[in-house]
Amino acid sequence: MAGSIAEIKKQATEKMAKSVDTLKHDLAKVRTGRAHAGLLDHLRVDYYGTEMPINQVANITLSDARTISVQPWEKKMVQIVEKAIRDSDLGVNPATSGDMIRVPMPALTEERRKELTKIVKHEGENAKVAVRNIRRDANTHLKALLKESEVSEDEEKRAQDEVQKMTDKSIADIDKLVGDKEKELMAV
Repeated sequence: MAGSIAEIKKQATEKMAKSVDTLKHDLAKVRTGRAHAGLLDHLRVDYYGTEMPINQVANITLSDARTISVQPWEKKMVQIVEKAIRDSDLGVNPATSGDMIRVPMPALTEERRKELTKIVKHEGENAKVAVRNIRRDANTHLKALLKESEVSEDEEKRAQDEVQKMTDKSIADIDKLVGDKEKELMAV
């Protein structure tokens, strides 16, 4: 059983922050029409028998709003990196000239924008459900403390109010992240 009100609140705060961070990370993977270097972060390549993130074997920069430039540090990695990008879930078609790989970002169709907006909303809802589950668990632990007469009713009520405030703040953060991503998706 969780020991004290402070511990319960601390755990709930950490877990809620983690849910918001996870959403932030997941939304960063949703591709808008614009290029950003982080789009390739989740891609891995075989580097002398070890799976490595692309950003550890190549320099990744933006050449303009719609193009990512990837320059592998070793000549023999150019084709491996290009293949990893082409075979990825990003739906892009990299072009290599010499030891520089250019990754143009295709413009999104209206239909694709709407699809991605639905995905973003769904991710947001999942994050909210996670936060509400954390609130429920925290409140269950608080009620158990009250039942075992380890805290007064006032203390338990005050702690529940604070857990609710943390929940409201986390949900507001989630709504803001989802709203920002939707705006980014719909901007042509």
